Amino acid sequence: MASAEKKALTAEQRAAQAEKRALLRADTFTNAPKVSRDTLTREEREEIAKHAKEEREEAEKLTKTSRSPIGRWWRKVQASPDKVSLGMAIVALGVVYGDIGTSPLYTSQTFIAGQGGLAKIDRPAVLGMLSLIFWTLLLITTVKYVLVAMHADNKGEGGIFALFSLVRRYGKWLVVPAMVGGAAFLADSVLTPAVSISSAVEGLQTIPAFTHAFEENTSLTLMITIVIIVVLFSVQARGTESIGKVFGSVVLVWFAFLALVGIVNLSGDWTIFEAINPVYGVEFLFSSHNVAGLSLMGTVFLSTTGAEALYSDMGHVGRGNIYFTWPFINVALVLNYFGQGAWMLNNRGDKSLANVTVNPFFQMMSPNVRYVGVILSVAAGVIASQALITGAFTMVSEATGLNWMPHLQVRYPSRTRGQLYIPTVNVVLCVATLTVLAIFKDSEHISAAYGLALTITMLATTILLTTYVWHHHHRVGAVCFFALFVTTDSLFFVASMAKFLHGGWFTMLLTAMILLIMITWNDGTKIERSQRRHMKPRDFKPALAKLHDDFRIPYFADNIVYLTSDSELRRLDTDIFFSIFADHPKRARAWWAVSVVTTDEPFTREYSVENFGTDYIFRVRIRLGFKVSQSIPAYIHQVMHDLSASGELPEQKSVYPKVDADPDIGTVRYVLVHKALMPESKITGREALSLKMKYAIRHVAGSPVKWFGLAPYNPVAEVQPLFVSTRRPPRLKRVEFRKPVRRKPTSPQVADSESAKQARDASRQAPAKAPNELAGPSARTSA
Repeated sequence: MASAEKKALTAEQRAAQAEKRALLRADTFTNAPKVSRDTLTREEREEIAKHAKEEREEAEKLTKTSRSPIGRWWRKVQASPDKVSLGMAIVALGVVYGDIGTSPLYTSQTFIAGQGGLAKIDRPAVLGMLSLIFWTLLLITTVKYVLVAMHADNKGEGGIFALFSLVRRYGKWLVVPAMVGGAAFLADSVLTPAVSISSAVEGLQTIPAFTHAFEENTSLTLMITIVIIVVLFSVQARGTESIGKVFGSVVLVWFAFLALVGIVNLSGDWTIFEAINPVYGVEFLFSSHNVAGLSLMGTVFLSTTGAEALYSDMGHVGRGNIYFTWPFINVALVLNYFGQGAWMLNNRGDKSLANVTVNPFFQMMSPNVRYVGVILSVAAGVIASQALITGAFTMVSEATGLNWMPHLQVRYPSRTRGQLYIPTVNVVLCVATLTVLAIFKDSEHISAAYGLALTITMLATTILLTTYVWHHHHRVGAVCFFALFVTTDSLFFVASMAKFLHGGWFTMLLTAMILLIMITWNDGTKIERSQRRHMKPRDFKPALAKLHDDFRIPYFADNIVYLTSDSELRRLDTDIFFSIFADHPKRARAWWAVSVVTTDEPFTREYSVENFGTDYIFRVRIRLGFKVSQSIPAYIHQVMHDLSASGELPEQKSVYPKVDADPDIGTVRYVLVHKALMPESKITGREALSLKMKYAIRHVAGSPVKWFGLAPYNPVAEVQPLFVSTRRPPRLKRVEFRKPVRRKPTSPQVADSESAKQARDASRQAPAKAPNELAGPSARTSA
């Protein structure tokens, strides 16, 4: 009997297992979000081993060379943030110096045009121009940026936003120059690719073999420029390291070519180096022979337009590699400018060169060398654009960290975190650059807008750097620094304002638009943060415990996962709490609040959990390296399995098939909470506009659903009111509702009957009278 019951029970179990397998057979058609047993992939282990080997070999070399004083100094340098490597030095050439390397193409040409032609230029004019260029390169680029600004780095990152992060605690007003300067730099990043590449491509017209083709098709230059720009932005996803190595080799050849051409032309007149004396520059600037007047400083400014990009790209290549390469770059630029000056002095009497638009850069080359010069200039124009594009990525990333711009998806194609790529910014820059080309057509019109915004950035950087130096116990140096560079930057700005009506308005318009985005996002974030509250365990545990055990409410899901930006594990955001209880309470077997933190290491994969002494409330912080893909669903399932195996999470089993095909974990619903402004909110019109614009920008920027890989799992997007203080509207006054009486036209007999009926109805509704009131006056008297 017992054996029969046992066989029957076994048959029931087998039937139940067969039914379960049949139900879950559909799971074989999907892929579960699983993780491997290893915390590193094979490629990552190989890359780490390769990196460790390189460091070990470098350490061995330093040990061998550390016996001499120079060797000990070199070992100390390699152990500091100023570390130098040959590979990254080549990358620095390609990423950092492209913009400043193209300035010899048009600076002297602009100077000649401003003075009325080569025939009207004498020796004092040439020496004055060269003197101003030499001291501008020395003071602005070498002293201000290379020697001073690069010491004001924020964890290796440079740029005006990184500088602001260092000095923001010294005054709230510093946000003004930081925002204005950053917006101006980003606006100039749109114009630089357009003007650099188009001016370089136009150089192809000077090659005799191509002249006929350009004459037949006047739009050929524009078409070639568009193709180059589209290709350039398309390869950004591969990272600046791979691009920089290719570009770096080209830039090395380019600057060597600049120096060589300059030296060849210097052989005719070595006395040109008298221009190193600053007196020549000051005398010519205020001389009556200076036809351009103060606007000459706008021309001189073109020689140093890449200085700000040099500072902002510091995080891509490292400060030490810029220190190592800048002397070579500076010498090559000076030699080329002075070579152009010597050529101008030797050929100012040539009537065949009386054309105002003569370009000394190409004219000082022999016809055969000019082919090489034009080809290299086209490559240099592309590289100049690269310098500004990478700088824009860095600036936007830093603005996001300051909550001045929306959080965007950031990728790190190479091992160095500073070499980042932001797809949204890349697309916006590409479209904006093509728009500039469509509006201005050629470099002559684009250059009218070029450089004006950058003078604003340099002036703002001076203010922030002065604050930094002042609060680092160098107050005398801060005063001298401020006096010198505010004067020079202001001269550049006033001189560049001459471009405003000729195209500078477009740059200022772009600056204003970017600044508006920063201001509205910053204001909106401040308003939201002023209303943000966090709950301690004693505040949220009782309510969640009661909901968890309330069997009258059906489960919304077995697991409800909220993504939050708050990485503190000992509290809960009120947005999550009220989302659980909003409308119909979201009952679950477990609630999860998950935050994702990106680390400075490339391959970090770790997590921490706080359960508040329960088995149904979990705060999870996932730390991922900057090169690790943020596959949140897979990591969430791993955490659930780990907690289930340790007994911290009660066992969950799936009965029916589901998308994630994980039968050992119950259903999972992801919830994202967005804020919305209430109509009665007690805020100003400007604040309301800031919030509305912020939400509109966030909608355009994209949702974290895509970044975290949640789209296939049907996440729930909720909107909660922003709990700002509200105005109390006046109380409503209740009025009596009176039902209208319908009157129909009737005959006189009917009217009499209606009157009688109304009288009877009135007598019924009238209050009953006392007996003495029913009698007449005589009755009351007798009583």
